[in-house]
Amino acid sequence: MSAPGPQAVGPGTVLGFPDPFPPELAAAVERAGYRLAPVGDAKAASTSEPDDGWAAALISVVDTPGDGFRLCQALRTKEVPLRPLLLVVRLEQLADLHGREELYDDFAVLPAHPLEVAARLRRLLARSGREPRAQVIEYGPLVIDLETYQAAVAGRPLDLTYMEYQLLRFLAARPGKVFTRETLLSRVWGYEYYGGARTVDVHVRRLRAKLGEEHAHLIETVRSVGYRFGSAGS
Repeated sequence: MSAPGPQAVGPGTVLGFPDPFPPELAAAVERAGYRLAPVGDAKAASTSEPDDGWAAALISVVDTPGDGFRLCQALRTKEVPLRPLLLVVRLEQLADLHGREELYDDFAVLPAHPLEVAARLRRLLARSGREPRAQVIEYGPLVIDLETYQAAVAGRPLDLTYMEYQLLRFLAARPGKVFTRETLLSRVWGYEYYGGARTVDVHVRRLRAKLGEEHAHLIETVRSVGYRFGSAGS
């Protein structure tokens, strides 16, 4: 009998534009504690909207400013305007914001660090009263509390370093999906990190040791590719 899939409580979904969404901005949404749903236009934003509504929007107008601003306009002129909305621009686009102040609540100028974008997003959400609620990921014997940064397996607390916790959290939230070492380096450590694939291997080995022999199999090695949490059929 396979382990149950991850169960999460909270935290809300952030609309992202464009689709596909820039990986460094996706990392910022995750660091802020939210799920991300990329959309390509206003129609997709409407049909993809969660039952409890969008928590916020993160709109990049870097590559397609016309489409990006049109989406901002559509989101702001809804019956219930979408707020908060964080805009991402390049330095040379700052002049384009003049006269469009009603379309956004704050902006970040690239190349902004993902941590800065995450901090701006969290601040806007806190001001709007939509901070992420306590969130827990459960997979079989593993429980990860995303609010307290604590994890336990079979009721036994795990003594994890910050990066061990981040790697375990990232994998456990996506059971059955295979990630290359390079993808894990960029998504967990961040694009500013230049360590090699050995960094991932070392952290996986330490995580398995801390999970214990009985539960080490939760992190599977996919030969010649990378790692997967849980089984492909989860």
